[in-house]
Amino acid sequence: MTKRHLTTALALGAVAALTLAGCASGNAADGGSGEGGDKGTITLGFLPSWTDGLSTAYLLQNQLEELGYTVEMETLTEAGPLYTALAQGDIDIYPSAWPELTHASYMEQYGDSIDDLGAYYDNAKLTLAVPSYSDIDSIEDLAGQADRFDGKIYGIEPGAGLTKQTQETALPGYGLDGEFELVTSSTAAMLTELDNAISAQDDIVVTLWRPFWANDAFDIKDLADPQGLMGDPEALHFLGASGFAEKYPDAAELISGIKLDDEQYGALEDMVVNEYGEGREAEAITAWLEQYPDVIPTVAAR
Repeated sequence: MTKRHLTTALALGAVAALTLAGCASGNAADGGSGEGGDKGTITLGFLPSWTDGLSTAYLLQNQLEELGYTVEMETLTEAGPLYTALAQGDIDIYPSAWPELTHASYMEQYGDSIDDLGAYYDNAKLTLAVPSYSDIDSIEDLAGQADRFDGKIYGIEPGAGLTKQTQETALPGYGLDGEFELVTSSTAAMLTELDNAISAQDDIVVTLWRPFWANDAFDIKDLADPQGLMGDPEALHFLGASGFAEKYPDAAELISGIKLDDEQYGALEDMVVNEYGEGREAEAITAWLEQYPDVIPTVAAR
């Protein structure tokens, strides 16, 4: 992994420490385009360390400002508070939700107060991964191998759906819960452990997901999941606070029409997180839109 990638990950982790630390990002100094509007203010809530949502948040910021809205960004550290804020109307949009499987428990709790604005990507999945040099190829191969890995699987935030799926379904299902401890902290901390292990050519198991830039930045492989206990592939959705489409019909129309394939999503995340980086997100979105001009639907109100 390049030092730039690791520095980016750590910086995102630091930003994520600001639970509900909002910034009015229509200000170019805060990474916005500097172009707000008078049609009202729309607030986007996301977790900076989960860069699928980071990248789509800045894409939506760009497009909503083009429609004439002022956009504010609210950064959180856990999925639970984000869903709570969305259900209570404290934020207007969650720009990269996993409501079908990974966040199903949050939807069961808050779904009646949340509007689904549409799926924009249909091949997201949760994984356990190891370095490519490892002779372990399947989750079931981890049985009896705890000593090699110091009995640890390195995970991300405690409240993540990935954490719950690994802890409550995959580990007991494969008989690993008595051998391995799932170590949770943050995405940035997990990536640091992964980077250090690969640098030393040590054994390590981490929880990951796709799409996520780290899959390309690190020399790693997904472990086969023969029982399907990490869950089936699912779609990523834009979620809105209750009544969003009625309050902002042109914004809802635009958002519901966005569809990304693997190439487009990979390029978006890489440009925002790695190629341009923190503080240059607006430039990254402009460059991405020049490369993929047909992704954004035409909205009559524009």
